[in-house]
Amino acid sequence: MNEIDPRLPKRRVYDQLAQIPKAIASGPRLELLDLLAQSEKSVDTLARQAGLSVANASRHLQVLQRAGLAAVRREGRHAWYRIAGDDVQRLVQAVRTVAEARSAEMERALGELHAGDAEPVGLAELRERLAAGDAWLLDVRPADEYVAGHIPGARSLPIDELEARLAELPEDAAVVAYCRGPYCVFADRAVEALRARGVDARRLRDGVPEWRAAHLAVASGAERG
Repeated sequence: MNEIDPRLPKRRVYDQLAQIPKAIASGPRLELLDLLAQSEKSVDTLARQAGLSVANASRHLQVLQRAGLAAVRREGRHAWYRIAGDDVQRLVQAVRTVAEARSAEMERALGELHAGDAEPVGLAELRERLAAGDAWLLDVRPADEYVAGHIPGARSLPIDELEARLAELPEDAAVVAYCRGPYCVFADRAVEALRARGVDARRLRDGVPEWRAAHLAVASGAERG
């Protein structure tokens, strides 16, 4: 009679556990999760925003879905994906935290990504400035992401519309711009354009997912008035 190795159940547990880091061991898939943390999106939209072919994006999304990290909703022939839960976003943030603390190459890459902006605004400072009423908060993501969820009090000014709508800002406005999070450069572009016109502008280091993860209220819907 063959004896069952008592270590096998534990090995199976660890093998299953390994499926999660295996699923996110891909730059494109981590970027897709960052995009899905903003709002539900179609495969076509995700492919365009991540710079992937539709077929490649679909393959990555299927890996994330099989691992339970992304959920899908189907409408006819179209598939709409969303992040599976706040715990998935916390996982991505944990990976980010470890990489930024432990990887010198990551530090260099971030320096190149946000070159010229050495003093971003943190969440604590933003809350203080909003409470004091001394800053305009601009959400420079696409409008549909703003509608899905934004920091209360933020004004929607998508980066592609910024130049045409600069006149909407008061001349003496102090601006904090935010986009999708620490690795998004929309806010950098907005700050650069605003500073070129003499506006006191800085970017928020984080985005809506980090705001939500700090247990702060998130607003949704279009602007009023």
